[in-house]
Amino acid sequence: MTRQTVLSSAISKEAWMNRITYRKILTFQNEIMAKHLEEVRNTYLEMRSWRHDYHNHIQIMKAYLELNEIDKLKEYLNGLFDDMVNIDKVVKSGNILVDALLNSKSSYAVSKGIEVKMKAVVPDKLSISETDLCIILGNLLDNAIDECLRIEGDRFIRVYIGMKNTQLYICITNSAGKKKIKAGSIFKSMKDTLHGFGLSRIENSVKRYNGYSSFNSEDGAFTAEVMLPVSLSEN
Repeated sequence: MTRQTVLSSAISKEAWMNRITYRKILTFQNEIMAKHLEEVRNTYLEMRSWRHDYHNHIQIMKAYLELNEIDKLKEYLNGLFDDMVNIDKVVKSGNILVDALLNSKSSYAVSKGIEVKMKAVVPDKLSISETDLCIILGNLLDNAIDECLRIEGDRFIRVYIGMKNTQLYICITNSAGKKKIKAGSIFKSMKDTLHGFGLSRIENSVKRYNGYSSFNSEDGAFTAEVMLPVSLSEN
């Protein structure tokens, strides 16, 4: 085999690998877009439902007022207040980006029959870029939802985000199948999959900030932890 043949073969192999990588990235992006569209659709339907209910509530209260049924009006208003307390159980971490991600992903997960519990307290401004924070948190949540959708029975996601001294701590636990076996930093069953690709993106973003990431698999549960050294931005 001549040197030119070897070189040509190496170039062909590299081009083939590039095509595979490109297709994986394209599939990954298409999947993210599909999820985003469904999340937007869920939000739109919730807004339509709220608008429809709003008109009904106004009509009922107006009728009670015209009939001078003040006690019934008070009772109705108290009932609305109780409902609003339940509706207002959206996440309010203190950071707009984190709130947007958690609430949209939570809405999508709940629509798929997944029980979601979230607790987050995050400063409004952080030194970490919004793009990196979106990559890390978005992929963690997407992976948790995907894992839940793969199994039968009880499905749950638990999210905790908060500051530990100068570290932003993120912990997400979700229901899962059988324990996964690790191959390096990625689990064997996730290698060359979109789930594994998402974990790689998380690790790369965390490394840029000299942070720490850990992924632990047990029978019935998968836990992801991320620690990011951040400073509070004043601007």
